[in-house]
Amino acid sequence: MSGGAQKVALVTGGARGIGRGCAHALARAGFAIALVDLLEPEMARTASELGALGVPVLSLAADVADFARAQAVADAVQARFGRIDFLLNNAGRPMPKGILEITEAEYDQTIAVNLKSCFNYIRAVAPIMLAQGGGRIASMSSLNAHSGGVTAALSRFSYAAAKAGILGMTRALAKELGPTILINAICPGLIQTELAKNPVIIERGADIARDGIALHRVGTPQDVAALVVFLATCEPCYITGQDFKVDGFQYNM
Repeated sequence: MSGGAQKVALVTGGARGIGRGCAHALARAGFAIALVDLLEPEMARTASELGALGVPVLSLAADVADFARAQAVADAVQARFGRIDFLLNNAGRPMPKGILEITEAEYDQTIAVNLKSCFNYIRAVAPIMLAQGGGRIASMSSLNAHSGGVTAALSRFSYAAAKAGILGMTRALAKELGPTILINAICPGLIQTELAKNPVIIERGADIARDGIALHRVGTPQDVAALVVFLATCEPCYITGQDFKVDGFQYNM
């Protein structure tokens, strides 16, 4: 990434949870922030928090599964800030139904929100990054891409399939977009967010932390954000096409 003007990070699913934590961390690292989410009240709260820190912020309501809207978002970010240096494909949605319960529409929506959204936003920002001479992308996969989701109370096979697709997309695009654009994937394990606050998840998380995580705790958005900031800022950087587990070494998958 080039120096000079303030760097700009576009964060999908930035209203709450991991996305909010990453937006805060990127802001502290010196980035202007563009937030994308459908949760407008929560996004407004996050934008207000960042604005109070003196960080330039742009909030854009969007369904990340909408291809045309992704292009409009990228155009709006470029118009406001003049550049996009880092894209964090964070938006996602769990799907707890198994193969015998899920409908075709539910399966298609799971793939659209978790996998197609990454295509939508990479396709929208890649021309901007190539034209400006550099950029970086990180897409949020999941430990379920490796485990199949069998231990996850919130997500089953369709979610695991979508998140595994992100890994293949990342490897292929690292070859296609390199050396100008670096692209990597992140595979969080059990992370305490708003989506994980129902009693079943809390109880299961305690069991996993006690019996199957080497660090004996569940993760936080800040744990994931530390890696995101590293991938967005490390210089020099010889890392692309990789996927990184952030799971405290969860070994009971």
